[in-house]
Amino acid sequence: MTADGLPSEAEVLAAADRIIDSFGHHRRDAYFAGFAPEATFLFHNVDHRLESRAAYETLWAEWETEGFQVRACRSSNRRVQLFGAIAVFSHDVDTESEVAGVAESSRESETIVLALINGALLGVHEHLSKRE
Repeated sequence: MTADGLPSEAEVLAAADRIIDSFGHHRRDAYFAGFAPEATFLFHNVDHRLESRAAYETLWAEWETEGFQVRACRSSNRRVQLFGAIAVFSHDVDTESEVAGVAESSRESETIVLALINGALLGVHEHLSKRE
């Protein structure tokens, strides 16, 4: 934390990297631990906003019953914007996954809004857009 108790750019990057690494290694519990329970999620491949971490966890579990497994995730073109106790992390993300034994890859742009909550930087909103 900075002298005024606010998150630094390095701390935001570390929090984002924990989320990305957990996602990229399909460590579901660690991935979701990076988000506040009241976090919201907007994904280009889901037809509605997910209104909580629990809603996303339910959807993730459904995907897993279909054979969903993340194999790798690479982050590039990274940017951090600091706004007091709030930070906006945006990047390009290339993901390799598998669904029912079939390899898939995706190229997306992602924004994760993080907030300092009880001394921890947690995601409070994630937005994923398709990137060509």
